[in-house]
Amino acid sequence: MTLTVSRGLPVRAAARGHGPWVGLVVAVAALGYALVGYLELRGMRAGVLDLAIFDQGVRSYSEFRLPESVTKEYLDGFHDEGFSLLGDHWSPILALLAPLYWLNDGPLSLLVAQGVLFALAVPPLWMFTRRRLGAAAAYPVSVAYVVCWPVAQAVEFDFHEVAFAPPLIAWMVERYDAGRVRAALIMGGLLLLTKEDMGLVVAGFGLYLAARGRWRAGVLLVAGGVAAVLVATKVLIPFFGGRDGFYWRYEDLGDGPFAALVHVLTHPLQTLALFGSPPDKLVTMGWLLLMVLGACLLSPLALLSLPLLAERMLSSYPHWWGVEFHYNAFLAIPLFLAAVDGIARFGPRTRVTWAAGVLVTGLVTAPVFAYGTIVTTELGPEPAYVAVARRAVAAVPPGPMVAAALPVGASLTARNPVILWEPQPGYETPPWIVAFTRWKTTPFERVEDQVAEVARLRSTGYVTVFDEGGFVVLRRS
Repeated sequence: MTLTVSRGLPVRAAARGHGPWVGLVVAVAALGYALVGYLELRGMRAGVLDLAIFDQGVRSYSEFRLPESVTKEYLDGFHDEGFSLLGDHWSPILALLAPLYWLNDGPLSLLVAQGVLFALAVPPLWMFTRRRLGAAAAYPVSVAYVVCWPVAQAVEFDFHEVAFAPPLIAWMVERYDAGRVRAALIMGGLLLLTKEDMGLVVAGFGLYLAARGRWRAGVLLVAGGVAAVLVATKVLIPFFGGRDGFYWRYEDLGDGPFAALVHVLTHPLQTLALFGSPPDKLVTMGWLLLMVLGACLLSPLALLSLPLLAERMLSSYPHWWGVEFHYNAFLAIPLFLAAVDGIARFGPRTRVTWAAGVLVTGLVTAPVFAYGTIVTTELGPEPAYVAVARRAVAAVPPGPMVAAALPVGASLTARNPVILWEPQPGYETPPWIVAFTRWKTTPFERVEDQVAEVARLRSTGYVTVFDEGGFVVLRRS
C-alpha cells in the first residue's frame, strides 16, 4: 500500500469538536505525572542523581549564568569551579525552564515541568492518529501513550532532559505529515538542543523520507543529523569544559566513532549479534514492541527509532539497554507514531481493535513497572524513615556545602550546594555531611562501607549533630 501524506489540513479542522476532550487528557496526564514527581520528592526517593544536578543547572540559568552544577563537578572529577552542564550534555533547551525558578526556586518546579512536557506530546499524537485511523482510535492510542511504561519509568526517576523529546518529536512528524514543513524543521531544530544524540532522531527521520522516495530531503537530514551529533560531541561539549569521549561506551566496536564505523562495515554480522547480547537487550526490545503490539514494524516510520535504538543496544553500558531509568522514553512516541502509520494499512475494524488493544496492554503492564512501585510506596502509609530524613535535613543550616547521601540530596539542593556523599573521596570533604547507614545507597558497594566511612569521618574531626534511624549528620569541627 502506498503511503499518502495529508497536505494542508488545518490544526483547528483536525481537532474541531475534540479540543476540550484532548485538553482533558493532557491536563489529567500532566497532573498525574507532576503528582508522581511530588510524591517522589516528598517521600525522599528523588535523589542527588540526577534531580539535584538539573536543579543546580536550571537555577544558574534563572540567575543569567551558565548552567553550573557543583554535584556534577565533584561527581565526575572535573573540579573546575563553575563547571557547566553544557560540558556534560548538550541540552541548552533547559534554559526555557529558568522562569519557573522565579516563581518557585526548587526542584519541584522541574518535576512539574516534566509532567507538563510529557503530556504535551498528546495533541500531536492525537492529531496524527486521527488523520490516519480516525477519532475513535485516536483517544485510546493517546491514553495508551499516557500510561505507557517508558514514560512511567522516566517520570518516576527524578528529572531529565528527555521530557522535551516526546512533544518535539511528535510535533516534528505530525507537522510534516500535515504539510507544514517549516514548522517540522523548527521542531527538529529544537530537538537538536535537547541532547547531543538527538541528531540521530533527525537522521532517522531522514531515513524514513529516503524510504518514501524523497531521497534529496532524506540524505540532507541524515547528513545534517549526523553532523549535529559530531559538532555537539566534538566541538560544543569540549568547548564548555567537557571531555571528548567521556560517554563512549562502545568498547566492543572500537575506541572511537571512526573505529566503530570501520568495525560495523567490516563485521556486520558481529555487530548485529550485539543487539541480542546479553539477552536483557532482547527483553527491553520485546517490551517496546509489546507496547504497540508490534505494529511499528509495519511502517517505514520505524526508521525514526532505529539510530537511537542502535545507539543504546550496541553499547556496553547496562543502564542504556535495560528497562530501568528514563532512556526508553526517547523511543515511546516514535514507536507509537510508526505503529499508527503501520496499522493504517488495515480496515476500520482492525484499526479500532488495535487501538483498544494497545490501551489494554498499557493498563495491564503498568503495574509491572514504575506505576506499580508508585502505588505500593507512595500511596500507602508514609514510612517512618521519611520523617527521620526530614529531621536530618533540618539539622543542616542553609548556606554551606553538603555531601549528602543519595535519598536526601534533592531536599537540600534549594538552599545548599549539594554534592554526592562518596566513600573516601579524593578531595577535601565539605563542612557538612548527611550520611545514611540503614541500607546500601549509591555509590557505595555495601552498607558496611557506609558505616566505615562515617567512622572514618569522625576520626578526622567531624562531630555528630544528628544520629537517628540510619541518618547521620556530621559537621566538621
